[in-house]
Amino acid sequence: MSAGFARRFIAGESMEETVAPVRALNGRGVTASLDYLGENVTRAEQAAESVTYYHRLLRFIADNRLDANISLKLTQLGFDIDPALAEANMRDILADAATYEQFVRIDMEGSAYTQRTLDLFHALWPDFRNTGVVIQSYLYRSEKDVEKLIEIGARVRLCKGAYSEPREVAFQDKSDVDANYLRLMRRLLKDGNYPAIATHDELMIEGTESYAKEQGIGPDRFEFQMLYGIRRDRQESLVRDGYRMRVYVPFGTQWYGYMMRRLAERPANLWFVMKNLLRR
Repeated sequence: MSAGFARRFIAGESMEETVAPVRALNGRGVTASLDYLGENVTRAEQAAESVTYYHRLLRFIADNRLDANISLKLTQLGFDIDPALAEANMRDILADAATYEQFVRIDMEGSAYTQRTLDLFHALWPDFRNTGVVIQSYLYRSEKDVEKLIEIGARVRLCKGAYSEPREVAFQDKSDVDANYLRLMRRLLKDGNYPAIATHDELMIEGTESYAKEQGIGPDRFEFQMLYGIRRDRQESLVRDGYRMRVYVPFGTQWYGYMMRRLAERPANLWFVMKNLLRR
């Protein structure tokens, strides 16, 4: 895979390279969520380096007046080494983010991490309300998880899920994943706290628009999210229609591993990427 190919979906290798793409998004009325690529670190010093980088990134966003927040993975902060280490690192980042009035989204990884990620999130929540988490609609358990998150008022990003999961824990048919996505979307729009509806699927987008209109839910009560480089024309049309749109913007030197994992995890991802190479 060439760097040129990846640059369609990766904003650059350094935070400095994200300025122009994010400003371009902001100029079109789109906000961003910056994802510094990296996960599954195996040494505490690697996790410490990530924490230092996130401190720099928070200041960088503020200094450059970017309309952006950050998303991160717990395994980048030492989750595989010791959950207590990851929690301490998250608390450090969230405390700093609070000084910038900044929001930090905890990304969801494979199902082996789901319960541990939610446990850590619930431990953080009493002290830090500037954070949110992700729920994947292909997991059977997600409906119960959403209800608990609605109950405490947490901000949820809803996505379908990109990892290859066994049928013991996840729906295998797209129709079932879609049906669960729409069910969870409705619950989050009705009673959730500013949910992020993350999807490129036109049926999911139209389903969200229809439900919001039926229930009188204003566009200020939720936002759509999409990936950098995917369906840019649709991103802009949603903004024109008065909806809030945030684009997930990955960057960093580990772009090759990120792209290959996304393509390897689900065969459908490759076709999805190839189709979008032909789109504006």
